[in-house]
Amino acid sequence: MTAARVSIQKEDFDLQKEVAALRAGDARVGAVCSFIGTVRDRNDGSTVASMELEHYPGMTEKAIEAMIDEAHRRFAILGARVIHRVGLLQPQDQIMMVAVTSAHRGESFQACEFLMDYLKTQAPFWKKEQTPEGARWVDARATDDEAMARWGITVSNA
Repeated sequence: MTAARVSIQKEDFDLQKEVAALRAGDARVGAVCSFIGTVRDRNDGSTVASMELEHYPGMTEKAIEAMIDEAHRRFAILGARVIHRVGLLQPQDQIMMVAVTSAHRGESFQACEFLMDYLKTQAPFWKKEQTPEGARWVDARATDDEAMARWGITVSNA
C-alpha cells in the first residue's frame, strides 16, 4: 500500500520516516529533495507568539493534489509527498514538508521548489499570527506571486 501524497494534519511529522515511505520499494530513485517549513518567531518586524492555521477540508487536499499532478507533468519525478499542519503552532514547530523523488537531483530540486512556490500562492490555507499588537491574518506577498511567474504561472494574491 502506498502512502497518500497529501496529508493535512494537526500532528507533527518525522521527515526520515516520510522520506523512507516515499522511497520504499522504488529502485529507480536516485535523488530525494525535501523542504521543511517552520514557524518563525518574527514576521514583518513583530514578534510572533504563535500561528494558527485553518483550511477547508476536501478543497485543500484537492488543490494540493492538482499541484502534485502539475509537478509530474513538468518534471521527471517519481513521487511526491506534501504534509501541511493546521491548528495552533508555536515558533520552531514544523509547519509543512515537501519531499520529491526522481532518478536525478536536478528534477527533484526543481519540482520541490515548484511545489513550494505553488503552495505559497495557491494552497487554500488561512494563517493568523498572535503578536504583542494582537492577532493578525497573514497576507500574501508580491514576492510569492513573482516566484510563480518564473514558472510561467501568473497569479495575483498580494
